[in-house]
Amino acid sequence: MKQAIKEALYAAEQDEVPVGCVIVADDRIIARGHNLVERLHDFTAHAEMQAFTAASEYLSGKSLDKCTLYVTLEPCVMCGGAAYNTRIGRIVFGAFDAKRGFSIFQNEDRGLLHPKTEWIGGIMEDECASILKEFFQNKRN
Repeated sequence: MKQAIKEALYAAEQDEVPVGCVIVADDRIIARGHNLVERLHDFTAHAEMQAFTAASEYLSGKSLDKCTLYVTLEPCVMCGGAAYNTRIGRIVFGAFDAKRGFSIFQNEDRGLLHPKTEWIGGIMEDECASILKEFFQNKRN
C-alpha cells in the first residue's frame, strides 16, 4: 500500500485526483498507476485502468488471477467492472468510497467483481483518505 500511496502523491503533484495503485504478482510490483484523467482528457484514465493495462502487457495476457491490486481508494463501478474482466485475484484498498465505490453493489449473491476475486478495504485508510481530503481542501481554497 505504501507504493500505491507514492503513486497517489505523484498524481497530486500533477494536479490529478490523488489515487494511486500497484499490481503485485509473485511478491513483485509488475504495474503502477495513478490518475491521468486531466492530463489525457479521458474520464476513463483512472489509476486502476492504467495499471490493468500495464500488468496485462507485462504478463502478455489479459488474466490477472494470480495478482493483487493495491489501491488507495476503493475502485469505482467502472474500475470494478474492469477488475471483473481481468479476473484479478485480490483487491486491497485504503479509503472506502461511500458514493461511487464498487462495494455498494457487492453482496453475497452477486456483485461487480468476479466471484473468485477476494477483496479487503480500510488498509491504511486514514493515510489514504487524508491525501484525498487535503487535495480537495486545497482545490476549494
